[in-house]
Amino acid sequence: MSEKANSDIKSSFSDTFFCSIFIFLTDFFEEDSMTVENKHHSNLYNIGVSYKKADAAIRGKFSISKENQKQLLEEAKQKGVDGIFVLSTCNRTEICGFAEHPFQLISMLCKYSNGSVEEFANVSNVYKNKEAINHLFRMGTGLDSQILGDYEIVGQLRQAFKQAKEVGTTNAYFERLLNHVMQASKRVKNETKLSSGTTSVSYAAVQYLINNLPDYNSKNILVFGLGKMGKHTCKNLAEYTQNKSVSLINRTEEKTSAFVKDHSSIRKASYANLEEEVHKSDVLIVSTGASFPTITKEHVPVDKELLILDLSMPANVSKEVTDLENVTMINVDDLSKITDETLAIRQQEIPIAEAIIETHNQEFQEWLNHRRFTPAITALKESLQTIQQGEIAFHKKKIKNFDEEQAEILTSRFIQKITTQFVKHLKDEETSVNTSIEVITKVFGANLESTHAEDN
Repeated sequence: MSEKANSDIKSSFSDTFFCSIFIFLTDFFEEDSMTVENKHHSNLYNIGVSYKKADAAIRGKFSISKENQKQLLEEAKQKGVDGIFVLSTCNRTEICGFAEHPFQLISMLCKYSNGSVEEFANVSNVYKNKEAINHLFRMGTGLDSQILGDYEIVGQLRQAFKQAKEVGTTNAYFERLLNHVMQASKRVKNETKLSSGTTSVSYAAVQYLINNLPDYNSKNILVFGLGKMGKHTCKNLAEYTQNKSVSLINRTEEKTSAFVKDHSSIRKASYANLEEEVHKSDVLIVSTGASFPTITKEHVPVDKELLILDLSMPANVSKEVTDLENVTMINVDDLSKITDETLAIRQQEIPIAEAIIETHNQEFQEWLNHRRFTPAITALKESLQTIQQGEIAFHKKKIKNFDEEQAEILTSRFIQKITTQFVKHLKDEETSVNTSIEVITKVFGANLESTHAEDN
């Protein structure tokens, strides 16, 4: 066969193959994306209440106990929710998860707390998709804390995710997202002064005593509760005061014994003598973390002044105590108003922290987009390869001395160029990845539902 004839055959084959591809691509682009069947996808929502709109009393109503958090996650798992975790602290209660509508998460929040839907509507925050992601980044880096730069939330966020993982309500999406949030948090802490100084609710409690009690070093101080907040309060009292009259009570006395063994300046008091110890105190710091009042009117003396700092959420000091004339009551909202030069320095660090967040947020978005379109591109390539093999088999039968190897090399280059162009299309910022994938799915018959959350 002459070189010209062989060239003509190759050209004929190439034209035929390219025409087959062109027909598919014509169908693709002529398809009106508005008429494509609207497949429903879950969105990522973050719903809840925080110090920004809800005072301590309302936040207390929406607080979810550890036991109820696990029950909520178990119910979500049974209902087939793919990805959800719960965060409940003194400053916020939030549910982050995938749902068809945010009310699915709101109803679970109200079911497992003492808050109502009506109350939620007045003080709520509802973030969707990119807003929800941005919120997690700001929260995890201390930018959204009640006291700017307070990093206690980082450990609380990590613990909330760990709990969800144990129940089985996390997924690859959340794994990657939380990983980026924690990376950003670490960089903000190490590369900025956003966390300069020690500022937290437990720190603010000690600062309140220093600023408001001239003789705070000689006052009898009783700390009730040895959770994370109680431990930090005791450590801050030891570090920032010279008070040698600090006593500690906890329901589980073994924990008290272990703690005071390492902190000799603090005295262990017995839970059985709670009322007696309160009567001897000038200052009572409550951080029991119970879901009900642990300090009632019966515990409080009526013949002496008593300053109570309630660091718990919901409030662990009953309302009747706060009404006593001899009691001065301070809660977490009051403590959050304490400011100093440290906070002024932190304000200047916000732009640097936001730039770090943007870097890690963008990396997550790139991973997310890649995760969305990779299956579609793979399916497109496989479909084109099926066409390729079919055309090669057809022409192999029809053309004498057909150069199968050359035909495969030529058409493989076509396939590579076509898939590369689709990758560029899907990476374009103005492209709706989900819409494009739906069209590819319709044209090539692959099951390519986009991975959660429409990009909006």
